[in-house]
Amino acid sequence: MKYQKHLSLIKHFFLIASLCTLLNEQVQAQCSTLGQTPATAFPVCGTSVFSQSNVPSCQNREVIVPNCDVNQNRYYDVNPFWYKFTCFTSGTLGFLIDPISGSDDYDWQVWDVTGIDPNTVYNNTSRVIAANWSGLSGQTGTNGSASSLIQCGSFNNTHPPKYSRMPSLVAGRTYLLMVSNFSNSQQGYKLSFGGGTAVITDPKNPLMQELNKKMKCSTIAANGSDIAAFPGNITAVNVRPIGCNSSFETDSVVITLSQSLPAGNYSLQLKNGSDGNTILDLCDRAIPTTDAVPFTVLALQPTPFDSIVPVTCSPNSVRFIFKKLIRCNSVEPGGSDFSINGTYPVTITGARGNCNADGLTSEIILSFSQPLQQTGTFTVNIKQGTDGNTVVDECNIETLPAQLSFSVMDTVNADFSFTVNYGCTADTVTYAHAGGNSVNSWLWNFGTNGTGSNQLEEVIYNSFGTKKATLIASNGFCSDTVSKDVHLNNYLKADFNVNPFLCPDSLLFVQPVPVTERPLQFLWEFGDGNSSTDSLPAPHLYSSSVTERKYTIRYTVTNDLGCSDTMEKMVTQLSTCRIDIPTAFTPNGDGLNDFFGPLNALTAADYVFRVYNRWGGLVYESKDWTKPWDGTIKGAAQPAANYVWTLTYRDLVTGREVSRKGSFVLIR
Repeated sequence: MKYQKHLSLIKHFFLIASLCTLLNEQVQAQCSTLGQTPATAFPVCGTSVFSQSNVPSCQNREVIVPNCDVNQNRYYDVNPFWYKFTCFTSGTLGFLIDPISGSDDYDWQVWDVTGIDPNTVYNNTSRVIAANWSGLSGQTGTNGSASSLIQCGSFNNTHPPKYSRMPSLVAGRTYLLMVSNFSNSQQGYKLSFGGGTAVITDPKNPLMQELNKKMKCSTIAANGSDIAAFPGNITAVNVRPIGCNSSFETDSVVITLSQSLPAGNYSLQLKNGSDGNTILDLCDRAIPTTDAVPFTVLALQPTPFDSIVPVTCSPNSVRFIFKKLIRCNSVEPGGSDFSINGTYPVTITGARGNCNADGLTSEIILSFSQPLQQTGTFTVNIKQGTDGNTVVDECNIETLPAQLSFSVMDTVNADFSFTVNYGCTADTVTYAHAGGNSVNSWLWNFGTNGTGSNQLEEVIYNSFGTKKATLIASNGFCSDTVSKDVHLNNYLKADFNVNPFLCPDSLLFVQPVPVTERPLQFLWEFGDGNSSTDSLPAPHLYSSSVTERKYTIRYTVTNDLGCSDTMEKMVTQLSTCRIDIPTAFTPNGDGLNDFFGPLNALTAADYVFRVYNRWGGLVYESKDWTKPWDGTIKGAAQPAANYVWTLTYRDLVTGREVSRKGSFVLIR
């Protein structure tokens, strides 16, 4: 599983070896034993010999070996054990791995893991400082005569040395050593450190004071026999080290005594326990029995009733915080442990805590019969309830009767009024809040017209329509928000529709466009001295004329506020409304009959005029009667011949759809 490193040794059995390797990869379990992963590595004492009598079968991940990936060689931590150590004096690292079976092939690799997650070593090549993946069996490690820090696996019948050069360690940095049993025999080995100049043994002697260094979990007697008895023959009955489920070492323990210690001064000392020692460090140095940690047990005091969470507007409950946890079963659910009196009557209807799994709570919440919505001051008393006590803390001490006070203020109503002062080009709106209930803060929002902070605000609107105003009123304790729409309905604009052309002896019709919601007065002036004050005047007849005439129609509207607006539009009375089309034209550039098309189409809307040749081909199309045909197609003169025309339009005077056709001659 290292990769193909043994193929050179057993090349005659290439297929069998490959199959076995594949099967081994598939069935190898993930490592779970302490010491077989980087995060649970054995802590190392440089003076100790580590004996692994058995290597459990497992595998974690592929290991990246710097500069050893040629030919797609792959390396794995097969049946590994991991070791961690700190360098206390810089120098070289010497160590020896001595297999129980001389035929076992062990490999190893060392990383500098200072400041990084140990689990990242699998793909962190920059932290590798030494390795040896030789395919040879027997002892391996480092020595002073080796030439290379990193030895790759066997390939092409070559066998790299079993030893690598001693790597240099730096004081204060932390390292990991991985030992891998490629042979998969599950037989163990001995690991010893020596021969190098680096010091990896902690020179600090172990002491009791907060366990001044990591200590071996296995040397802490769980039955408490390592702890000397206290006065009154109070003994430790259990010692629980912290973190030993996932590590071999700890610096903290929890001691359970046979009974509580009375108030007084004490000294914590160790003795040789049932395991024959006190507590040992990684190098098996014991904490001296003469070492002691003095401490004081204070007399138990009742937990005071002294902290109330500030109340908010219109509270229907109040919350008290206790410095020690309170036993939930000591809180009477009906609230009889408490009473309340104040500015106006209110009744406590219940009491509860936010209890944890151990039945303890740090707070008690009292519920009231109704919200407190008026200004007042109230006092809550803690007293003996119907359960025969006040409340009891985690140390079974009853809280003494006491009282706490709190105050509330009136609730707030942000409703407001407004008045509108209408103008012709702008309106002024005055907004006002009535005040009361100690309101001292107003925050107005008028949308695009800005904000305000006064009890009374005046806003000028230069546009009409619906405007929204919002007020947040507050007395510093309670607040309320109200929004209202203000509709400004005095927009005024004179507008009307009229046909711009009028045939002789035809009636003029006008149609006003409604643009206001307020009462109006109307004035129509038709440009011939006649006028009307009707909202929709009767059809008007201009006097007959043999020539074309133009009239200006003036429309003025005035609302009940005295505001006016005027719109003017021009109407042309034509001398004739007949649309004539000639029967021939001569496009020769002499200025006479050089173009062909309708001679008059002033009253035609949706105008489309087309010309076709004798074969039905379209030679000209226009939607503008002022642009007739010049007898060419894309600049090329068309031959003299008979042509056909069609004309469609909507008559602006009668409103009818008209379709006509005819023929003409182009003369050259």
